[in-house]
Amino acid sequence: MGRELAIALRMTAATFVVTGFLYPAAITGLAQLLWPARAQGSLVRDEAGNVIGSELIAQAFTKPGYLHPRPSAAGNDGYDATSSSGSNLGVTSQKLHDRAAGDLEKLQAENPDAKAPVPADLVTASSSGLDPHLSPEAALWQAPRVAKARGVDVARVRAVIESQVEGRTLGFLGEPRVNVLLANLALDRQFGRAPE
Repeated sequence: MGRELAIALRMTAATFVVTGFLYPAAITGLAQLLWPARAQGSLVRDEAGNVIGSELIAQAFTKPGYLHPRPSAAGNDGYDATSSSGSNLGVTSQKLHDRAAGDLEKLQAENPDAKAPVPADLVTASSSGLDPHLSPEAALWQAPRVAKARGVDVARVRAVIESQVEGRTLGFLGEPRVNVLLANLALDRQFGRAPE
């Protein structure tokens, strides 16, 4: 019995060292070597080199001169990267219905010049609550508000947004999308920071 116990303990220790330390260290080192920016979280920096966000995590933009992201259920106030989650509310939930109706009303009030119906991804949160992307339709739908707030022609804002459309991964996976943070930075580069 003692011999079997010793073998079991050695195997447990070896498995712990290999899977708990060696394998993660090797994968982390390989990622740092091959894709250092991705391994560090795909951080986005401003002109001064200050970290202002990540390409992978949505953040709240509320000024009218910026594209607004999808709603977020992550954390108490949304967009909390330490509390990534959906609301877990089902289609029959009155709370979900009320939240979506409120968001729809707010979007229509903030975007009076948008003629098309509100795209669905502007009133539906992602399952993580931190999706950094919008559909091109949802981003372009906001162009009249952004143009008006920045005092520029809507066609110029639309051109900047269209330049930020990312295609399908490998040409066939997923849907075209716009990263809200990167598009807002492109708007700032083109027209200067949005006014308060």
